[in-house]
Parts: sequence; C-alpha cells; structure tokens
Amino acid sequence: MPNLKLSNKIVMKMIPIARPDLGHEELMAIKEVIESGTLVQGEKVALFEKEFSRYLDAKSGIAVGSGTAALHLALLSHGISIGKEVIIPPITFFSTASTLLMSNSTPIFTDIDEVTYTLDPEKAENALTPETAAIIPVQIFGQSADMDRFMEIAQEKDLKIIEDAAQAHGATYKGKKVGTLGDTACFSFYATKIMTTGEGGMIVTNDNEVAETCKLLRDHGQTSKYQHEVLGYNYRMTEIAAAIGLVQLKKLDKLVKKRRENAAILSNGLKELESVIPPIEGKDRVHSYYQYIIRLKQDFPRSREELMGLLEKNGIASRPSYPKPLYSQKALKGKVKVHACKVAEEILPQLLELPIHPLVPREALDTIIDTVITASRK
Repeated sequence: MPNLKLSNKIVMKMIPIARPDLGHEELMAIKEVIESGTLVQGEKVALFEKEFSRYLDAKSGIAVGSGTAALHLALLSHGISIGKEVIIPPITFFSTASTLLMSNSTPIFTDIDEVTYTLDPEKAENALTPETAAIIPVQIFGQSADMDRFMEIAQEKDLKIIEDAAQAHGATYKGKKVGTLGDTACFSFYATKIMTTGEGGMIVTNDNEVAETCKLLRDHGQTSKYQHEVLGYNYRMTEIAAAIGLVQLKKLDKLVKKRRENAAILSNGLKELESVIPPIEGKDRVHSYYQYIIRLKQDFPRSREELMGLLEKNGIASRPSYPKPLYSQKALKGKVKVHACKVAEEILPQLLELPIHPLVPREALDTIIDTVITASRK
C-alpha cells in the first residue's frame, strides 16, 4: 500500500509485518560514500566490522554481502564439506540448509523445543553420527537456543557450534550477547531484520584462522590484487551497506528496546486468552523479537486464515510463520536426512506472525489485541 509522508512521520494505510527504520542519518551516510568515490570493501566496511565485533565483545567481524554468504563461508572455514553432516532445526530460513548443500555436506533435521521453538539439544544429541561435524542452533525469531547444553555436547563429541544469528541481533543468553556463544556466528542485515544494511551479513568469531579464511574466500581467494591463492567467491560488502550498518548499529539497542516494549504490550493484552499462546522468553534469555509469533491452540474458534482476514480488514498485516518444515521444500527432497520432527509438524500450522517493529504505533497494537480477542469469542 502507498504511504503518505507528513512532516517527519510516515502514515501507513496498512501496518506491515516488517519495515526498516531508516532516516536522515542513513541518507547522509549514503551521500558520504557516494561522494567518496569508493563503493566496495573500503574504510566503511572495515569500520563496520570493527564496531560490530566490538558491540558483541568478539575478536573478529568479517562483513559479507548477505547472511547466506556468511553461513557459507563459516561452514567452509571450519572445514565442513563433503561427507560431513550438520544438525539443524526444521523451523528456519532456507539458507540454513542450502549453504550446507552448497558446501557438499548433508543437513540433518531434528526437532524443536515446544516452548521456545529453538532446536532441542537432547533430540539433536540423539541424532549424532560419526559423520556429524557441527550443530547449527538457529536463534529463531530473536531468541537464543539452550547454548550451554549445545556447547557441552560439542565438547563431549568434538563438534563445532555455528550460531545462525540472522534473526537475533541484540538478544542475550545468560548475560552474553547472541553471536558470541558458539565457535562462530553468522548475522544477516537483510531489509526486514532488526538492524539492516539492505542486504548484507557478518561472520563473527574469536578464531583467527577462521577469520582469515573467511576474508580470503569472500574476495575471490585473493591475497593481493590479482593474486588468487584459492578458489573464492564474490561475497564482498558494499561501502553503502556498511555506512547504513554503522548508523543502524548505533540504534540497535534502542530498536530492540522498542520491539520488547511492543511485544510486552501484545503479550499483556493477550495473556487472558487460554486458546492463544504468546511467545515465551526462555530462562536467562533476552528475546530481541525479530518476529512476534503467537500460537493458536486447537480450541481457538477460528482458523488461522480467518484471523488473518480479520486483521487485514482492520489494517494489520499478518502471516503464517514458516509455511512448513524446511525439509518439505521441493528443492531439498532427497538431499537431506530427517529425524522425527513431530513438535515442529504439529505447531507450524498453528503459528501466526504479528507486526511489532518500532514503526508500529500504539493504536495498531491495541487493534491487534482487540481483533484477536474478538476472534477468540466466536
């Protein structure tokens, strides 16, 4: 739907699921880059890497062109390739699996925790084989998995833990920021993410060898101009993306705070509904609420699609979470292994995403609450 700009405020005819919070500062940062004449992998990229890793209290940040590129390079830098298996959850974006296949390794899907929707450590452990090289506990919807347990399993079995933190900027687990909890972490700065560069990604690690390998692979395997030591990729980040990222990083804590405030309003407004389960923040975790996901129990009197229609009539966009377990995608048929994922298969048809990004006005949150309550009384 078109937007009307009045003064410095954006009036939205339909409240979208996601909308980047961009303004004058980002515009001026882009202008500075254009005037500099340097558009790719320059000073802004180096500074963004430095500031993002500093924010996380990590040793190295390696900026790349997307979250997918970050995952791909992280896997290759850890030697995860042909003949290796990697445990992943069935609720995640396509890249978590596709980058494994791009690395000639095999995704092994295991089930999720029913409360947090993150990968279940015990079920992951039960799926280990001699070929298992790593576990990717996706920090789904903005919340950390049970990382202590995953690290215990990794130490016992000599595995790597790669955090897919694409959705969890600013989230924490036992006081530590997501992205510093495993061996290496990968972030996305896609347009809908908590902080954005339009497209972009970041690998974060304390391992010098991993960092240097990622830097080499992202730029055609070059050690210097036209000196190619290995086969690499064009996964570089642009200066414009990094300039936007530097501005967004300064706003990150404020953006997360606003998301948490909006989430608290919705959860408080829906808490009396026995047929609706709002998102639950796990013990010792700070949820950054990339997505606000409610679960409609079987006794909710309307279908998910009917509720979506009512919300749309009231100017609120909504959508199912992921439409089906990732292993059901046509592109992955015959290329992955699946352990029983009964929890994921049961709850996915019940999940619904509601908008809580910082540009959602308070009156829209009230409309969401009123619409869901009304629908529950059919």
